[in-house]
Parts: sequence; structure tokens; C-alpha cells
Amino acid sequence: MFDRRREAGFALTTALMLIALLMVLLTAYSLVGRVELSTTRATMDMTRGFFAAEAGLNLRADELHQIFVGYNVPDGETPPVSPGVLPCSDVDQGAGDFECRAHEFQRRDVRTLVVDDPTNPTNIVVPRGEQFQNLTAIEYSYGVRAATVGRYDAPEALVEMRMHSRLIPMFQFAVFYNKDLEILPGPNMSLNGAVHTNGDLYLDSGFTLTINGQITSAGDLFHGRKENNGCTGTARAYDPAAPRNLPTCAGRVEVTDPSPWNGMIQTDVDPVTVPSPDTFAPTPGAIYWDKADLRLVLNVNVAPPAVQVRNVDGSTDAARSTTLATCFDSGNRVARRVGNFYNNREATLIQLLDVNARGLLNCVHSNSLLELGRGIDDTTEGGLVLYLTVEGPASGGQNNYGVRVRNGAALASTVAGAPAIRGLTVVSDQAVYIRGDYNSTNKKPASFLGDSINVLSNAWSDATSTQPLTNRVATVTTINAAFLGGTDVTGGAEGTAGRDAGEYNGGLENYPRFHEDWASRNFNYNGSFVSLGVPQHADGPWIYGGPYYTAPTRNWAYDTDFNDPANLPPLSPRFVYIRQDLFARAWEL
Repeated sequence: MFDRRREAGFALTTALMLIALLMVLLTAYSLVGRVELSTTRATMDMTRGFFAAEAGLNLRADELHQIFVGYNVPDGETPPVSPGVLPCSDVDQGAGDFECRAHEFQRRDVRTLVVDDPTNPTNIVVPRGEQFQNLTAIEYSYGVRAATVGRYDAPEALVEMRMHSRLIPMFQFAVFYNKDLEILPGPNMSLNGAVHTNGDLYLDSGFTLTINGQITSAGDLFHGRKENNGCTGTARAYDPAAPRNLPTCAGRVEVTDPSPWNGMIQTDVDPVTVPSPDTFAPTPGAIYWDKADLRLVLNVNVAPPAVQVRNVDGSTDAARSTTLATCFDSGNRVARRVGNFYNNREATLIQLLDVNARGLLNCVHSNSLLELGRGIDDTTEGGLVLYLTVEGPASGGQNNYGVRVRNGAALASTVAGAPAIRGLTVVSDQAVYIRGDYNSTNKKPASFLGDSINVLSNAWSDATSTQPLTNRVATVTTINAAFLGGTDVTGGAEGTAGRDAGEYNGGLENYPRFHEDWASRNFNYNGSFVSLGVPQHADGPWIYGGPYYTAPTRNWAYDTDFNDPANLPPLSPRFVYIRQDLFARAWEL
């Protein structure tokens, strides 16, 4: 006989077992879900932490970069960095530019620090195949570390970057432009050195233009002209095997495939950061003003206009100004005002601060006129830095002001026992005029940095500056100095906006502004051409012929002495770029 009670008990037991099994499964599923959720959350935390740490890394790297852009070098003390220890958890947080910093990204705390390399700095030659190959760079190396701190003060992500800041002097280029660059000479011309532009590059010639150095352009490279669709001659670029012509053309043609030149032509490269115009301003805080050994100002706001020696804070040093006024050379003051110089390009008389280079060196040596009692053999910035300017109601805009340096064939004092100078850089925010031979005897590292650069031959006379061009005949003149100055813009605009718009700016071949009849006469030049923008104070357009000028025979060369950093002019302008050779994520301390 079937026992119903027994059957019911068995069913109940089975049901209970099934319920228990289901509860176990539900519990396991819940645990798995929680583990997966926890794992997903942890993964998301680590991912977010990684990106936050990377942001902190990039921030510190950019801070280092900006220090170099400002003509300074990072300084400080690296905090302790120990294996197995969370960065910046030590009592010692370091100091200065290398110290531990706290940041917040994506609601996460990020700690960053910089590890200095004890071998800093080193001089390197940029390796073959890289942008700016074969140039000498001053390299500083750093390790940058970042950690994202999550729950319970535990690290979510640890990242590290190994970076190199490379400082390359602009005067190591035969030509360096921060704008469109046009090299379009009529006669044959050779440039032996590197050429770089942060804009487009146009190459052509009435005959043959040859560039024997690496060409780098942040824009496009063309065989032909910018102001019109012209292409008349041969342009050749360096190839390790042999110079190779750019494509032939009846009209302007773009060089779209630089590979046949084996790395010696590189287009569409990253533009480099260059000094801003404020760098050269005559104001306290501006680098060249602050670092100058002597600041001379022609003040036309006073009657009569006076040449004054200024302190770094902009105030007039009355004692040194009086001493300077007592220095004479051949019956003339060493630094004086000239008002009878006529500039035909600007169509105006120019008020000049006129400086006798040799007389000034004599005066400075005999009277201790330099900052902080320095001598003319000072090497603080690699040599002497002289700031010249004109202060007047129109100093900040278009004006008829300028500074001129003469009697500089030998950059040396003639006072018995005077030491030799290390080098000389002349800086001005106004138009610069160089009269006669400069640095042609016993050459020293030298440069001119100005709003525009003007060359006057050994035969120049202010008395004939208002007369026809036939009365302003140049004689052979030699200048050994790097140039940094403003240049006009073809078509009134950089890039495609100025293309085919007429109004040629004169090109590199007319970078120095001439004011005489130079026909069949040599202008011998050894140096480097740098242009970072347009002139701020001289707006006369480039015009060739009478009554303006005729071109010289351009016996020009890049000064290969600049390849050695020890031979660069004092306080040479430079650009900075970052090279990264390591980016790593650490998965454990």
C-alpha cells in the first residue's frame, strides 16, 4: 500500500534541496557579479587614473619646456625616489622646479616630480635622419614621474617620461625664418648651411640657386615664386650623393616628394617655438634689456636730445651718462645724435643714435661703465651685450628712429693694456644701421639684433643721402656678424593668402636693406640670417632702383665657426624643442 506521507516528505525534501541549490547559485551569481563589478570599477579607476597621471606628466613636461623658452634653466632639488615607495610620499618633497607638485585631473589627485640628470647639460650633434640633423644642440635630460592616488591612498597609475630639451642656436642656420621664406636671386647663388622656415619655402633663381645644407619647412616647398606663378631658373638642394635639382617648371610647382634627397629635405615638420617680440623690448623684465652689459638710450623727449646710460630698472644713471659724454674720438662724441641722415626707402630724415664702436670700447674700458663693474673681456653671456635704442613719442610705432654703429672694423680697444673682448652682440628694438667694415679684422663672435638691418658701405656720407643715387656710390665692404631682423611679407599675408598677390618683399637676397649704388661692387658677408617677423617701426616697402639702391655682388657665406657653440655671439637667440625617448607605465611600485 502506497504511503502518501512518505511521498510528501520526499517531495518536501527535494523542494528544499532545490531551493538551497538555487540559493547557492544565486549567491554565487551575486558574488560573481560583485567581483565583476568590482573588477570593472577597478579597471575604470585604473584607466581614469592612467589618463589623469598622463595629464600630470604632460603638464610638468610643458613647464620645463617653458622655462627653457624663457632663456632660463630648471633649478632645484629632486625629491627622494625609492623602489617600492609611492612618489612624493616622503617628508622631503624636493625643491624648486623639481619638487613634488599636487594636481587634480578628473577628480583625482595626481602627484608629479622631476628627476634631474647629473650629467646636464651635454653638447650633442643631432643624429643623421632627425630634424635639424648635424647641428650642435645643448641637451638637458630629465625624468618626469606622475602617480595617481586613489582610495586608501593607494596608487591607481604610475607613469614615467624620459625627455630631452634641446636648445639649438638660430645662428647655426645659414637662414632661419619664422615666416614664409623666399630665396629668389637673379645671379647664381650658393648657400652653404642649413635652411629652416616655420612657413612655406620658395626657391628659384635667374640662373642657379644651390643650397648645400639640410632644408626643413613647417609648410610646403615650391620651385618658383610666391608673388606670381613664375619659375625661371634652376634650384638645387643638397643630397649626400650629389646636389639634385628641384623639379623643372614653367610655373610654380610644389615639391611633394622630398624622398630623392635622402632626408636632406623635410617638409611639413612641426614648427619650433621662437622668442616673442617682447624678448627684445627695451623694458625691465625683457631678456636682452635685463642681461645687457650697457644700455644706451637717445632720449628725444628732452631738449636738447641726450644720450643716456640706463640702469636695468629703466632709470637714468646720471654719473655714467656724464662720463660717457666726456669720451671723444677724433673730435666726436662716442655716442651722439645724428639728424641729417635721409632714408630714401622710408622717405624721411632719420634721428640716429650714432655709436663709434672702437671709441665706445675705449671709453668703457677706461671708465668702468659696464654693469656690476664688469670689464670688456666679460664672459657672463659669452661676451658683451650692448643695448641701443631711441626713446621718443613714436618709439612704440612707425617712426623715423634708428641706431647706427660705425668704426667697427676691429672689435677691440686701442687703450694700452686693454684686454680682448670675447664677443659683441648689439641689440635694438629700432632699425639698425651698420656703417662700413665691421669685425673684418681679427674676427670675434658678433651679431646684430634689430627691427630691421641696414648696410651702409665704407663710402657712405650722410651729406649725400638726400642726393640722387649716382652720388651715393658704394665701395667694397665686409661684415662678419650674424643678423636677426624683421622682413616684409610678400602679398601682405603669410601662406596661401599672400600667394599670387604681387608686392614681392625682396626675398633673402635683399634681407639687408641697402641705400647706395652697389653695381659691380662686393658686399662681403659672413654670418647667418634670422627673421622672426615683420619690422614694427620701419614700413617703407621694398623697391629696387633709383633713388633707392642697386644690388651688390653678393659674396655671402654662412659662418661655419658658429657650428661650435663656443664661437657663437653672446646671448645668441635659440629655439627649444622636446624629444621624448621613453614613455612607460609601471604596474607596481
